[in-house]
Amino acid sequence: MKFELKGEYIALCDLLKTVGIAQSGGQGKVFVADGNVTVDGEIELRKTAKIRKGQVVVCFGETIEVS
Repeated sequence: MKFELKGEYIALCDLLKTVGIAQSGGQGKVFVADGNVTVDGEIELRKTAKIRKGQVVVCFGETIEVS
């Protein structure tokens, strides 16, 4: 899926909530803490990592392309 970024960046847990993978920011933080999220192919454990244009996030088989 594609996600169009409105500002400079979005926090990873907020991105997961915004696209509907997580039901809340808190659930998104749990997904990240449990090692279920990769950013550009690398496991990301920082819950509020700044996701910027051009990055690719994968969580539970769902791919998010940030543009």
